[in-house]
Amino acid sequence: MTVRGFKTIKALEAFEPGRLTVLIGANGAGKSNFISFFRMLSWALSGPDNLPLYVGQQGGASSILHDGQETTREIEVEITMSNETGRNQYAFRLFYAAGDTLVFAEEKYRFLRNHQPNPRSWVETGAGHTSPKLLTQAASDQTARVIRSILNKIIVHQFHNTSYTARMRGKWNVDDSRWLKEDAANIAPVLLRLQTDHPLCYQRIVAALQLLLPFFVDFDLEPSHNKVILCWRERNSDCVFSAAQASDGMLRAIALVTLLLQPHENLPDVLILDEPELGLHPYAINVIGDLIRAVAQTVQVIIATQSTLLIDCFEPHEIVVVERNGRASSFKRLEEEPLTEWLKEYSLSELWEKNVVGGRP
Repeated sequence: MTVRGFKTIKALEAFEPGRLTVLIGANGAGKSNFISFFRMLSWALSGPDNLPLYVGQQGGASSILHDGQETTREIEVEITMSNETGRNQYAFRLFYAAGDTLVFAEEKYRFLRNHQPNPRSWVETGAGHTSPKLLTQAASDQTARVIRSILNKIIVHQFHNTSYTARMRGKWNVDDSRWLKEDAANIAPVLLRLQTDHPLCYQRIVAALQLLLPFFVDFDLEPSHNKVILCWRERNSDCVFSAAQASDGMLRAIALVTLLLQPHENLPDVLILDEPELGLHPYAINVIGDLIRAVAQTVQVIIATQSTLLIDCFEPHEIVVVERNGRASSFKRLEEEPLTEWLKEYSLSELWEKNVVGGRP
């Protein structure tokens, strides 16, 4: 993937995320902006007029362009998605326009079959539109349909909001249970479906939570008027507890374990997690790290973290150090060979703390 002109990402050239990518770096280095790019892409391709809505919610186009519209006039993107038969490519340029908005200056896509002597030309969708034409092209064009389907399966999960108004603390429609939402708002319906349709998977979730929450016995999910709320039972008590009584860390643990232990067919193709360690006990962080490694055998995973404990769950080549060089973010994947001697005596987290690998303020 290549991204230019998006927030602090002045120029990210031909970056390959890999099966598992762990972003580390100081506050403000650009980790969240990298994830924010995928959130914008997801919004843009989830329905017509969603891109202008996203731009407005971000404070206008000037807030998205690198150093504002006076410095950067456009965002350029090219994404290549490879499989066993070839490569799907999608590229676009978003140009700054009147009203602090973004319009497409260019949008194109194509499929390159492996070993094809004459590469297929780009399919151009024109310019001047404010929502991706890929959405309408997908109705009649197989390549556009495949690309849209792939990109729609890149999901950013962030469980930061566990306040008393957080959606995961409230009731939710029992029928909305196919995919776990980005903020785990439908955690109760998802667990209810797993309990019924995937009992072995459900039991693995319960068993994992009993490791992290020793008092936890099982969920108590009782639909009422087609709604269900997250409830559970605890050891040595006959009470049923609801999500309103859960601590922030407990809610995040439930959301993460459910996400990572659900059936593989329910997982997104690319799973993105922003700071999954927030509010978790050190032991829980290690367990989550192991679950992330296991999930990465099935789907592509990208996480951003500030946790020294969490990065010790991964290998050097899976770590990408994000730093600010002047006004722009840089992304550098660690190489194992230069660190071989260091790793005989120190862990990855210790090398990070000593600034051997960079990523420090």
